[in-house]
Amino acid sequence: MSTSSQGDGWHYRRSLASRVTLLTTMAVGLSVAFVALGAYVTARMQMQSALDASLAARTQAAAETGTVAAARGEQVKIPPFILGAADVRLFVVLADGETHVVGDGNALRFGPPEIAVANGKADHSIRTISEDGDRYRVAAWPTGEGDAALVLAQSLEPQDNVLAKLGLVMLLFGGAGVITAGLAGWGVARNGLRPVRRLTDEAERIARTEDLTPLTVEGDDEIARLATAFNSMLSALAASRTRQRQLVADAGHELRTPLTSLRTNLDLLLQADTHGVGLPPEARSELLDDVRAQIQELTTLIGDLVELARDEPLQHLVEPVDLSEVADRAVARVRRRAPGVTFAVDAEPWWLIGESSALERAVTNLLDNAAKWSPVGGVVSLSVHNGVLTVDDQGPGIAEDDLPQVFDRFYRSPESRGMSGSGLGLSIVRQVAHRHGGAVSAGAAPGGGARLMMMLPGQSSEPSTQPAPPAVDRATEGERLRP
Repeated sequence: MSTSSQGDGWHYRRSLASRVTLLTTMAVGLSVAFVALGAYVTARMQMQSALDASLAARTQAAAETGTVAAARGEQVKIPPFILGAADVRLFVVLADGETHVVGDGNALRFGPPEIAVANGKADHSIRTISEDGDRYRVAAWPTGEGDAALVLAQSLEPQDNVLAKLGLVMLLFGGAGVITAGLAGWGVARNGLRPVRRLTDEAERIARTEDLTPLTVEGDDEIARLATAFNSMLSALAASRTRQRQLVADAGHELRTPLTSLRTNLDLLLQADTHGVGLPPEARSELLDDVRAQIQELTTLIGDLVELARDEPLQHLVEPVDLSEVADRAVARVRRRAPGVTFAVDAEPWWLIGESSALERAVTNLLDNAAKWSPVGGVVSLSVHNGVLTVDDQGPGIAEDDLPQVFDRFYRSPESRGMSGSGLGLSIVRQVAHRHGGAVSAGAAPGGGARLMMMLPGQSSEPSTQPAPPAVDRATEGERLRP
């Protein structure tokens, strides 16, 4: 149980266990109340019905014996079968309302129902009357003389006592049942919610210690499914943390080399100017060119890192894109950077919903990689057929051991360690492909060299509407495009 406040007001909030206990108690209490009430009403009706039948039979029998003669002052012995019980009294009600007592006892005040029977206006009557705080059940039956009715009255005190005891017993047993139900509900809630409390404690421990070790799952019920889902979330968080740490470690390693070289060149220029030692113009120009190239390399590396480090899905401008046009623009850009390589393009239209700039960057990275490995005068082939963009080069190819890691972040084969590049270009290609619902692969080109492929879902004709991008699972370091 807890209280929470918001602004100037507050409200009381029960714990789940207390709510289960309360609801169980209320449900059992209502059930017991309905059952007890039904039993009480049934017993009362049955007793009343039996008493009415007995009174009616005895009253009719008494009327047929001529007992009404006692109303005229005659001494008549009342047959025992008429009374049937010590608390039964016999009366004669005349048509004018006068009442005569047969036997001992005080007269009771009767009303119109009994007078109507005496006048012959009613066949008989049975009702309950009260006299001096006592209740009686009275039955009236017409006599053979036509001017009087015989009335038999029996006290309801024994019946009321029985019903009172029955009500007390039902109340006691009902209360005991409600208490037992409350205890049972509390026990069920406490034992049933124990896995939830354990899961809560584990979640609090994880939040406190940041230990993402999966929980132990027991059973196969709903709580076990919740724990399994929680473990899946922990695994995703652990993988995300591992990727973050790996990215930071790799970024630090990759940034250290250009920063060290840049600092060395700047220190050399600063020392030359400080000590008045003039550098030859050619050496100074070479140093400045190196500084400019290192700054450009840092800029490219930081841009690639920012592109790969985006964990939250961003809003991108998505639209129908022709992959062949994207390929043509990418080829035009790379031609300017690699004038010693020939590019052969064979692209047919392939339309998809995506981000044009991201796709162009991915294709550019594929072409840059092919141009870097191709010899001077070599040919880089690019083709687009049925949603598969293929880039072949005439370089040395990719070693069999390196194929599974070609698209990993910062991965560089031993042969490429001395070449320019950050090791992020192909990783960005995979990220873009996954964001568009596609995939990438690497292999050997038919004529030698490497073959890199990017498969993207789409269609050969321009779509008339703009559907949502394909729904794919989030890649290891990619994100899904959202229109």
